[in-house]
Amino acid sequence: MSIAALIARFGLPAVALGAAVEGETVVMSGGLIAHQGLMPLSGVMAAAAIGSFVADQFFFLLGRRFRMHRLVRKVTERKAFARVLQLLERYPTGFILAFRFLYGLRTISPIAIGTSNIPARRFVALNALAAAVWGVVIAGIGYSFGQVVELAFGHLRRFGHVALAIFALVAVATALTLLFRRRLSRAIDTDET
Repeated sequence: MSIAALIARFGLPAVALGAAVEGETVVMSGGLIAHQGLMPLSGVMAAAAIGSFVADQFFFLLGRRFRMHRLVRKVTERKAFARVLQLLERYPTGFILAFRFLYGLRTISPIAIGTSNIPARRFVALNALAAAVWGVVIAGIGYSFGQVVELAFGHLRRFGHVALAIFALVAVATALTLLFRRRLSRAIDTDET
């Protein structure tokens, strides 16, 4: 089976799983692969939204149902958990819509929201909206990056160029993530002092 056939067959489920487990890098890579015509961009966006939605619902329900379990309590003792609760208390709707865009708070946030008094119906609706926006934005960034790479390297059809483009995307995403993480960490440390 060729690489293109594997991507066509398993690409969208892989994007959904990647969005649930890892996040941005997998979805951006899916957008880049969609730019190559190996998957539909709308499918990548939908798979990303579904994977993100399902993962966040799982963590919300974990926080809601097992808030007194030792594993959840261990999460609640983390410094970031208190910060999430502060933001949630001040901006409940805005925070639910934005947390998946905040690096380092993506997994802990739905658990914190689950332990709060936010009604489950409200979280489901806001989570669905935010997951849809996130899927479109992040896959769109990957797709756009594919256009930049195509301009730089010509029309990409050979697997070697696709692998190079994916490597470049992962490298750029990692560098941006580390930079954003450092700045966010400094901002949180400044707020706490």
